[in-house]
Amino acid sequence: MLNRQLAPDFKQVSTINFIQPTHRTLSNNVPVYTIYSGEQDLVRIEFIFNNVNWNVEKPLQAIAVSSLINNGTTKFTAKEIAEKIDFYGAFFQTEYVQDHSSVTLYTLNKHLAAVLPIVKDVLKDSQFPQEEIDIYIQNQKQKLQVNLKKNDMLARKEFAHALFGDTAYGVDIQANHYDELKREDLTSYFKAAYAPNNCTIIVSGKFEATSFELLNKEFGQDWAAGDAKKNNFNFSITPKAAIYKERPDALQSAIRIGKLAVNRAHEDFPGLQILNTVLGGYFGSRLMTNIREDKGYTYGIGSGISSLQDAGYLFIATEVGADVCTAALTEIYKEIELLKNELVGNEELTLVKNYMLGSMLGSLENVFSHADKFKNIHFFGLGYDYYQNYIAKVKAITAEDIQVLAHKYLNTEDFTEVVVGKK
Repeated sequence: MLNRQLAPDFKQVSTINFIQPTHRTLSNNVPVYTIYSGEQDLVRIEFIFNNVNWNVEKPLQAIAVSSLINNGTTKFTAKEIAEKIDFYGAFFQTEYVQDHSSVTLYTLNKHLAAVLPIVKDVLKDSQFPQEEIDIYIQNQKQKLQVNLKKNDMLARKEFAHALFGDTAYGVDIQANHYDELKREDLTSYFKAAYAPNNCTIIVSGKFEATSFELLNKEFGQDWAAGDAKKNNFNFSITPKAAIYKERPDALQSAIRIGKLAVNRAHEDFPGLQILNTVLGGYFGSRLMTNIREDKGYTYGIGSGISSLQDAGYLFIATEVGADVCTAALTEIYKEIELLKNELVGNEELTLVKNYMLGSMLGSLENVFSHADKFKNIHFFGLGYDYYQNYIAKVKAITAEDIQVLAHKYLNTEDFTEVVVGKK
């Protein structure tokens, strides 16, 4: 009989199985990666485009095109596009991130033949009506004005610009950049970037051979190549910078601290993720335990490692009471120094390892999650051995290994420190 007063035996995650994609190409050589699962009649098709032709004089081109691409074609208005997609119970979204822009379709497989031509029309014939551009400019300027009043948003903005300067990763967007948006610049960027020679298609869900033929019919021909030069940036670590933006009436101060590091393609990245988890990467982390639980300076604090195509960076972010801002900074740097000078205890390290392995396993909840894991490695030129090496690293890492990484990457003399509020 089960004794509910005894906790079940603990077992560490041993293996994690990934659904790996099959690779085919359309007639025009657009690569298609399919992560197949036939359990539900649902499919997600992602058209992913490199961000290209970076021009610091026109920093909003890629962002604005991504936002406005489905706002009208020669055949359909923005309203008609939305109504046609909704009629079939499908979902259509666009997204811009620093390295890529994507157009994603969710639909039942049985409606694929009806909705793919709509997506085709958007990707091949978006017109960017001036009235839609005008509305976009007005809305975004208002949004920017609101965000610049938020300490955390301003800190994030200042931090990115300090690390990455006037690149797509860190450009300091101002209201005048929206005023300078021109329709001809958007159409020019659209033709260059949203083209078959700059496209990768990732499909996840129930996607049979007949579905591939439908995809090839719509996107494997009559799609003009673009003049695209993939963005490429170079960065170097600079000495510590301190940026302070005073808000005299602030009740809270936003803190953002960090530095350039490595991205997912570097051999140290898995170990750095473990170090980050100990420092501030989960609820039981040292920063949370000290600054939230013990000191009560904040509702939340965390650290993270971001991996971009041309850079990686680590950061610590929080908002604290303005009267304890200096004390919070002192405690943050104290926790960093402890990781460099004292070994992590066995109990804490075991907890972190179990958390990270459990999080990896828990993140694979459906076929779309498996597709996301594929994207994480594909665009860095990595294979699935990356995940096997990651799992092995989490299991094998020692307290001494973590201390070595702390000395290598947590050199506070190189940190950029941003405080917005009162200090």
